[in-house]
Amino acid sequence: MLRTLLSALLFVFAASGFAHASDLAFFNEVEGKWSGPGEIVAGKYKGTKFTCVFNGVNPAAKAGMKIDGYCRVGVFSQPMNAIIEKASGSYRGKFLDGEAGEGMDITGGRYTANKLVVNIKRKDLRGILVASKDNADHMQMTISVSVDGRLIPVIGMRLDRMGGKSDGQKIANRS
Repeated sequence: MLRTLLSALLFVFAASGFAHASDLAFFNEVEGKWSGPGEIVAGKYKGTKFTCVFNGVNPAAKAGMKIDGYCRVGVFSQPMNAIIEKASGSYRGKFLDGEAGEGMDITGGRYTANKLVVNIKRKDLRGILVASKDNADHMQMTISVSVDGRLIPVIGMRLDRMGGKSDGQKIANRS
């Protein structure tokens, strides 16, 4: 479950960016390297702190993002990856290997001003990921899950841009 929730955080990163009039510009602003702390704020793992490092790359074929990186909890590190693509006025994608494997599916969402809200799904788990930018170099993320018809915040995270926007592209081209 912890891995699934951290995967959801990765997707939030993949889908978030600087506030622009269009989601295409929004996705472009996520390129580069990002890092930051987070905490699980509810549930069995409440109080668990972690740190993630991600590289964002904008794929040339479609509007969207590809993200690769890892999250570390204590001495344990977990690879993370996600893809999100614009599809029929909404968003589709997956964390890790999607719901069919150990990850999650992205089943929809919406973008407005400086905020992206996407729907997440894994078996009976439903929820949302909210990403917002307070400026070009800082991003806030929250994952909430649906419990008895109410959305309960479970994870909070803040990422800071590391270096310039082009760092993610340079890193992606090396692999």
